[in-house]
Amino acid sequence: MAYDEELANRIRELIGAEPGLTEKRMFGGLAFLINGNMSVSASGQGGLLLRVNPDESDGLVKAPNAELFVMRGRAMPGWMRIAPEGLRTKRELERWVRRGVTYARSLPPK
Repeated sequence: MAYDEELANRIRELIGAEPGLTEKRMFGGLAFLINGNMSVSASGQGGLLLRVNPDESDGLVKAPNAELFVMRGRAMPGWMRIAPEGLRTKRELERWVRRGVTYARSLPPK
């Protein structure tokens, strides 16, 4: 499955002017990197993939349409998947995108 171009465009509208922003195809989707660190991605499996503080993962999975990202059968704290149903409005999308961008900014540049 290809990533959702409309979702990628909605992400660009929110963070297109962020300093240090680059786009890169990763994980079957289109990732938005801040200073070389992945912040969010229009996932190739649908919805949004984002990085968060691993210490906050347990609390964030309680949000509707949010779950830990699973890679090779293992849940990955610090990586979240948000289903498309949780991204319908600008406010819903912005909540998650800002969280991913904020965390990526807290990391050392690559």
